[in-house]
Amino acid sequence: MPVTRFSPFRSSVAGLAAFAIVTGGVAVPVGAMAQTNGPASVADLAAPLLDAVVNISTSQSVKAEGKGPTPPRIPDGSPFQEFFKDYFDNQKPESGEKVNSLGSGFVIDPAGYVVTNNHVIEGADDIEVIFPNGTKLKAKLVGTDTKTDLSVLKVEPKAPLKAVKFGDSRTMRIGDWVMAIGNPFGLGGSLTVGVVSARGRNINAGPYDNFIQTDAAINKGNSGGPLFNMKGEVIGINTAIISPSGGSIGIGFAVPTELAQNIVQQLIEFGETRRGWLGVRVQPVTDDIASSLGMDTAKGALISGVVKGGPVENGPIKPGDVVLNFDGKPIQEMRDLPRIVAESPVGKEVDVVVLRDGKEETVKVKLGQLQDSAEDQQPGAGSDDAMPEDGEGGEMTAPEQKNGETEQQAPDTREAAQTVLGMNLVTLTDELKTEKSVAESVEGVYVASVTPGSIAEQKGVKAGDVIVEVGQDFMEVPGDVMVRVNGLKSAGRKNAHMMIADAQGNLRFVAIPLE
Repeated sequence: MPVTRFSPFRSSVAGLAAFAIVTGGVAVPVGAMAQTNGPASVADLAAPLLDAVVNISTSQSVKAEGKGPTPPRIPDGSPFQEFFKDYFDNQKPESGEKVNSLGSGFVIDPAGYVVTNNHVIEGADDIEVIFPNGTKLKAKLVGTDTKTDLSVLKVEPKAPLKAVKFGDSRTMRIGDWVMAIGNPFGLGGSLTVGVVSARGRNINAGPYDNFIQTDAAINKGNSGGPLFNMKGEVIGINTAIISPSGGSIGIGFAVPTELAQNIVQQLIEFGETRRGWLGVRVQPVTDDIASSLGMDTAKGALISGVVKGGPVENGPIKPGDVVLNFDGKPIQEMRDLPRIVAESPVGKEVDVVVLRDGKEETVKVKLGQLQDSAEDQQPGAGSDDAMPEDGEGGEMTAPEQKNGETEQQAPDTREAAQTVLGMNLVTLTDELKTEKSVAESVEGVYVASVTPGSIAEQKGVKAGDVIVEVGQDFMEVPGDVMVRVNGLKSAGRKNAHMMIADAQGNLRFVAIPLE
């Protein structure tokens, strides 16, 4: 089911039908029963808020590439037939003409600051804010944040504007009533009521997804409009819907104010966002990895790499650590960490609880600032560019060399090729590094090949990988891997926790079953 950013409207309007319910043999109009048994009206709550919700009209110059948007099918005789015909006729671009689109927004400051979605105004040549009384004011773009799809506009009013306040979205519970006001299909000032259907939704719209889900009807053109609580406070900015047709099916998403409010304030103050940056790469803690680390449940964010030159390079956080708590906030799953770090003030020193060598430790970290060029280095971004160039995280140092003059044959045995868990392993010599284009900084045991259908292959291990650690012990030669795996089996472990590097030194962790 597609997730839709809803901006210009395009849909059909259905006719209205009358219904009645038979009660005691008598047909009673639904409206009459609603007057008696319906929920309390929100009219008094909505009245002072309507003037602060605005329509956002944008225009953009385009080249003629087609006939423009396709008009919806309107039933013959519909009172909206001419309205939609005129609108879509005007949308057919000719060379050099402008295409118009409509969205929603809301005033947060009487001086003229307006919040909307980035996708409502993105690429616009002209932006106009239309107020409920018909007043139109040209708007200037103050700042925009594509990661959260938020933008702030500024108009110059002749008199102070009616504004609304942000509330605390963290207090909202599933089942709480909410109210959406916006400009669906160009019908400004439309109000709908529903409940919070879910919280913390990840719809893969961006790296900091934490959406409020609601069944309040929101449609194309509602983008950027406010979602209110029953105190008249904005607790979300309507942003996306799931819909096979483009119309509301009762599944809409709003950016919560716990995320949006700080972004809006930064855009007003700096014209840009200033996010905290930890400088690490992370991966999920799967059930297998949790088991291999001796964890009771799979939770937290597993550090798979540290950015060279980042805030924690050679510092308190190391590859292999599992972050369980950041600045007093629990990290239940991997995606929690990048969002919480990004929301934290730049330069703040925070306590971070990590699981290391089977024990919880609390370390202090001073956050840097995430730059646009470094956004892929943010935790969870998954960019290879964020990996440490030296392939090390502080604890990844090789054990002391054995005395090569000893008469024992054990060193030769250890260095001999081994097949372990379906991986054919050889010693990573300088000559092999050159032959296979393995970075000079990469150390460990080379995976020459992987047996097809083996457990290792199923877990994503492939020829050319380098096993750096097994069970948090450094691996120097193939025999080390065999000994460590057998030791884990003897200790009753079900999985072998391995740190693996690719030829460039990018790290990841894999839990390979031992049974």
